Amino acid sequence: MSSCHPVQATVAEPTAEQDTLLVALAGQPNVGKSTLFNLLTGLSQHVGNWPGKTVERKEGTFTFRGTTYRLVDLPGTYSLTANSAEEVIAREFIIRERPDVVIALVDAATLERSLYLVAELISLPAPLVVALNMMDVAEQEGVRIEPEVLQAAMGVPVVPMVATRGEGVQALLETVDRLARGEIPYNPKPPRIRADHREVLEKIEALIADFVPAPYPREWVALKLLEGDREITQMMKERMGPKRWEPVHEVLRAHDDALVAVASGRYEWIGRMVRAAVTRPRTGQIGLTERLDRWATHPLWGLIILAGMLGLVFWLTYAIGTPLQDLLDTYVVAVLADAARTALAGGPPWLAGLIADGVIGGAGSMLTFLPILVIFFAVMGALEDIGYLARAAYVMDGFMHMMGLHGKSFLPLFLGFGCNVPAVLGTRVIESRRARLLTLLLAPLVPCTARMAVIAFLASAFFGPAATLVSWGLVLLSLAVLALSGAILNRVLFHGQRAAFIMELPLYHLPNWRTIGLTVWQRSLAFVRKAGTLILAVSVVVWALSTFPGGDIEKSLLAQVGRWLEPVGRWMGLDWRLMVALLTSFIAKENSIATLGVLFGAGANGGLADILVSAFSPATALAFLVVQMLFIPCVATVGAIRQETGSWRWTLFDVGFLLVISLLGGALTYHLASLFW
Repeated sequence: MSSCHPVQATVAEPTAEQDTLLVALAGQPNVGKSTLFNLLTGLSQHVGNWPGKTVERKEGTFTFRGTTYRLVDLPGTYSLTANSAEEVIAREFIIRERPDVVIALVDAATLERSLYLVAELISLPAPLVVALNMMDVAEQEGVRIEPEVLQAAMGVPVVPMVATRGEGVQALLETVDRLARGEIPYNPKPPRIRADHREVLEKIEALIADFVPAPYPREWVALKLLEGDREITQMMKERMGPKRWEPVHEVLRAHDDALVAVASGRYEWIGRMVRAAVTRPRTGQIGLTERLDRWATHPLWGLIILAGMLGLVFWLTYAIGTPLQDLLDTYVVAVLADAARTALAGGPPWLAGLIADGVIGGAGSMLTFLPILVIFFAVMGALEDIGYLARAAYVMDGFMHMMGLHGKSFLPLFLGFGCNVPAVLGTRVIESRRARLLTLLLAPLVPCTARMAVIAFLASAFFGPAATLVSWGLVLLSLAVLALSGAILNRVLFHGQRAAFIMELPLYHLPNWRTIGLTVWQRSLAFVRKAGTLILAVSVVVWALSTFPGGDIEKSLLAQVGRWLEPVGRWMGLDWRLMVALLTSFIAKENSIATLGVLFGAGANGGLADILVSAFSPATALAFLVVQMLFIPCVATVGAIRQETGSWRWTLFDVGFLLVISLLGGALTYHLASLFW
């Protein structure tokens, strides 16, 4: 934030009672914040949402030299202007909570771009440490930075580091500790507003001086008014009242170019910092990222590489995960089911059936594909960490434009590969209501990990060595249907409107395996918890419905429901058991496997995969996989769509649209596949 006078942060000496210090971690997206956060906090972290927001809040603790630090990972943001929830959260936390230290993590390889956020943070009333991350990537790109010179120019501590290798982390902690205790000088040199607007800034400060609420800095509020910040402007209008606000409004109206003056001051400051401390590669020298991107972002080769990456993901998943899955199925699930039946042989038959078929055969069968999920999470995490997934978004630009969407729409859609719920909630970053509505209507067509787990299990069972090719084709089918559906919905509902596409591509860098490992652990743990709660409950309910009233599954309540749906299933070659599996997947997609495990008595009669492959033809299997891939989303996703649209009409339209697409896709697949099998 530009200012006439530097803001002097007060650094308090920790008292005996103050055994915990608060540290905020700030930075732009793709600078390595998650890597550093995980490195410092390990498993002692909590993940939730900020109060009243759908933005994720990550907080953890670590101890250094006998002092406990509470580390809060602020949302990634490019600036502190109220253009998004992330920007408001970051600045409000720093101003209101007054952390003992703020760590500004910047990408050394793209320092000029990263310093814009620092230019704003340095003027806030909290001690700042600049962590120059990815120094190895900068060196790889031919960029040389002198941290000591940068530190002298900014007046705040600067620490070079490579978070992926743990280099510089000790020095960073020492600097944070000494700064929090007031052992090192802190004399920030923030940017100043452009010279021709300094008197205007002083005039605004004088007019609002008696009305700025604590703990907001007066100069900061004045600058935000000059920038046209909506939230700060509204706050000051309410506090000052119409009569006192009018002189301020007159000054702002007379200088409607003040936003440019504020930004110019920051860019001039950034230019001075870079000229002083950075040596760039000679003209014409091509870095590694540029060489790789000639292929990865090419209109044709980029798509081929993306398709190849998807194939690689599934090949690794099956090559490593399937043998582990078979071992779990044979030596854990089947053995436990037999042991349960033996142990409960003297008790009532229904109890043995409940434990062996309902619990072990249902939720237990579903747990056997945990190795597949772990590998999938790890490979996708590695691709994200090295920077490739941003290229995947870039080469998908053509598909986005077909639907009248832009790059911001791809980001929440891409979240759908993990789970469709955050994909729907993530559409809040899209300013256009039309684009946001269209994006969340399409989000359930992105294959989430739960769907992929079902596909991974069944494709391997039905198609053996061809499972990778089948899964690869199903993902491409899902994305093609998404693009076609988007184009149709955009033309019919929104008259073919289009939007521009802008996206930042981070530099390539080596993945941090610790960060990836923690991510895999957290996602796998969430999966196991779901298996032990929701899916276990559904498995027991399915078992009960398949057993009562007489113990014969063919005459059970579940069979009655399935046979009522069977006429629809016949179009796709599906019997009542597969229709019931689809029905229960509405609760959670993994329930398809749990339901089939119960219906086929997998725990007692052998591996579920062997039973299924002997019971159904390849044409039926392929049709079921297509329907599963395109079927209506889980109930949690439907609830999120209702919440975000605020309309049951749009929610039911989306559910109906997806139901029709999935059934038509299954019927078409079955009849075409029947020509070959």
